[in-house]
Amino acid sequence: MKRKLLYLLLIALVAVSCTTKKANEADNDTANVSIAAMGQMYMLLGTYTSDEGSRGIYVYKFDTDTGESEWVSMVEVANPSYLTLSPNEQFVYSVGENGDDDSYAHAFSFDKESGQLKLIDSQLTYGSSPAYITVDAQGYNLITANYGGGSISQFNIISDGTLSPLSNLYEFEGKGEDPTRQQQPHLHSVRYSPDGKYLFATDLGTDKIYRYKTITSVFEGQPALLKNDSVVFATPAGTGPRHFDFHPNGLYFYLLGELSGEVIVYDYNDGDLEQKQTILADTKGAQGSADIHVLPNGKFLYASNRLQEDGIAIFSIDKEDGSLTKVGYQLTAKHPRNFAITPNGKFLLVAGRDDNKVEVYRIDNKTGLLTNTNQDIAIDKPVCIKFAAMN
Repeated sequence: MKRKLLYLLLIALVAVSCTTKKANEADNDTANVSIAAMGQMYMLLGTYTSDEGSRGIYVYKFDTDTGESEWVSMVEVANPSYLTLSPNEQFVYSVGENGDDDSYAHAFSFDKESGQLKLIDSQLTYGSSPAYITVDAQGYNLITANYGGGSISQFNIISDGTLSPLSNLYEFEGKGEDPTRQQQPHLHSVRYSPDGKYLFATDLGTDKIYRYKTITSVFEGQPALLKNDSVVFATPAGTGPRHFDFHPNGLYFYLLGELSGEVIVYDYNDGDLEQKQTILADTKGAQGSADIHVLPNGKFLYASNRLQEDGIAIFSIDKEDGSLTKVGYQLTAKHPRNFAITPNGKFLLVAGRDDNKVEVYRIDNKTGLLTNTNQDIAIDKPVCIKFAAMN
């Protein structure tokens, strides 16, 4: 009897072992598929539109391991020159960079299964030529920087992704020293601090950076920014503040001056900026510096320049104090108004507006230098690149 029981127990243990092995093998296969799938992302391209050229926002699949791309879809909308996504990536928002009475913030639903965008709402910004758009980390508020209007527009985001009519309009005054570019305020970018406590806005026209304290709970009719709790940081005269980026460690703030061609390095501490270094990105004085990004690993910084020797200035970042050292310069397609780095830090993509293409560069993780993969994406007037996960 005991032998029989032992025999049955042995059979049971063997069966459990085989079942467990198969389950583990299945789990490993699933894990491998998941890891492989991570290389594929959606890439969204914003454009300047025309009857003969681009017609809106274009969606591609992009392999962040190989740099290969594949067209997926397009949605028609006028001049979606800057894009952003909701925190859950179910919605995409764009500016409609048009004239005084025809400037919009647009909302789109984003079907991750098919890669299709659908326009679901449009609201007037009441500030001309919106050039930048951002959403807070909770997905409650949308802000645009209006270059022509010299203002910031704020909208509440409804649970279905649509927008309220304009909630608040923040208008600015003043001018800078440049007689042609700084005769009035020109708000060029708006971004939240990494902790979401503050919103920073750059004014190219007055050489200023504005900081607003935000509120975390937004109710209908309540402003998203505390206007009475704002701080102004003056940049050197003639800087023309355009875009900025934070270091991944949250300790440094990097500003690119369109007119001066300089990167200004600031120590960042709970909303305060303390200038510590100025270094040239544009050595030609072309007054066309455009975009700036820090590599996800925090080792290198990139800044684009237009109008003369169009390209990307490359800087190493000192891990001790965040200061910059120029290590290279990569010539690119004409008019690199915008560029983007893949989340895995392997590729840098340049939107060459006047050469009608997006270039794909491989990043050397050790040197920060760029190598053109010659996997160009032909598209008319590309001016914004964003990445989104694939479901």
